[in-house]
Amino acid sequence: MSVQSPTAGLSVHVDGAVAVIRLSRPAKRNALNEAMVAGLSKAVTGFPPAIRAVVIHGEGDHFCAGLDLGEVDGEPDLAAAIQHSLGWHRSFQDLQYGRVPVFSVLHGAVVGGGFELAAATHVRIAERSAFFALPEGQRGIFLGGGGSVRIPRLIGTPLVQDMMLTGRTLSAEEARAAGACQYLVDDGAGLPLAMELARKAAGIADMTRFAVIHALPRIAEADPHIGYLTEALMASTAQTMPEAKERVRDFLAKKAAKVTRPG
Repeated sequence: MSVQSPTAGLSVHVDGAVAVIRLSRPAKRNALNEAMVAGLSKAVTGFPPAIRAVVIHGEGDHFCAGLDLGEVDGEPDLAAAIQHSLGWHRSFQDLQYGRVPVFSVLHGAVVGGGFELAAATHVRIAERSAFFALPEGQRGIFLGGGGSVRIPRLIGTPLVQDMMLTGRTLSAEEARAAGACQYLVDDGAGLPLAMELARKAAGIADMTRFAVIHALPRIAEADPHIGYLTEALMASTAQTMPEAKERVRDFLAKKAAKVTRPG
């Protein structure tokens, strides 16, 4: 089922409990303008409760080539530039710490702001055509969409410095090895896998989903003693939910699938 696009450059359709957002500026390699960034936030935060997972992918040959530099061309305005960056931060925070998990399918260019967008999603699936770059260092600018916070947590600060200082581009294989994505698949296989995984994520219990999206990353970054306490509080909250009790009973009654080896 299609729904109204939140803004020009984006299209949205719904498949069961999964909403699919497509970046739709293929002639611009899906470069992001301010309206698209705000539209991503509006879409993700505006979905009804029946939507329990989101998939983001790009139309054409590329996921996203980053910021539309036409937006920063001309006489610089410091105050406006700060607000522009903060707007990206707010929108990408809505993706990372929203109500539902967000999956991204990465192919072709995953560059600059496109890499920053991908880093704000929870599960990243790269196709072999994907290449990752942070060309801001070569263009006299700097990361402005939260990438200096998120991307080093994925691939490490030294590699981010290398990419920004030298213009180094990572292949999909290198990006997977560095931790930029969790999956690496053949070209064309990304979206089907993302839909399969998103449907699985859509089926988890509400409180567990909340804990994974909101508590887990904060626990990982916290002082261990605070992390242990937060984990105990979150685990106790989750397991006392009626849905959790029902699922445990199903498992004990052998009605739930067991964990099996990969493949």
